[in-house]
Amino acid sequence: MSLNFASFFDASTIIKLHIIAAFFALFIGAGQMVMRKGTRPHRLVGKIWVFAMVVVALSSFFIHEIRVIGNFSPIHLLSIVTLIWLVFGVQAARKKQIKRHQIIMNSIYFFALIVTGFFTLLPGRLMHEILFG
Repeated sequence: MSLNFASFFDASTIIKLHIIAAFFALFIGAGQMVMRKGTRPHRLVGKIWVFAMVVVALSSFFIHEIRVIGNFSPIHLLSIVTLIWLVFGVQAARKKQIKRHQIIMNSIYFFALIVTGFFTLLPGRLMHEILFG
């Protein structure tokens, strides 16, 4: 693997923000999954993760490299769903609906970070260029 950071530094500010927030959410989310649940650190890291995911979702609305419907693509629909799920996930935690909270947050992690992250690795995409040269 040959990292090409020049492509990252050449990207727009919004894309850089999106990438940094996504990687941050990916890594702290993975840590969150193995942390002891219900503790003060879990709640603090969870709040930080939710904020990072909001940044990832909102920043996506300013990225228009793939256009299917006007300036938007199906990924923008996932961003809307992610924002709604984040609200539901936080509400579930506050209502002590722990299983529901866990299912929602794990789903967000999987679909909004892992699945979409896989698609960013396809040839012709910026992350493919950055990671594979």
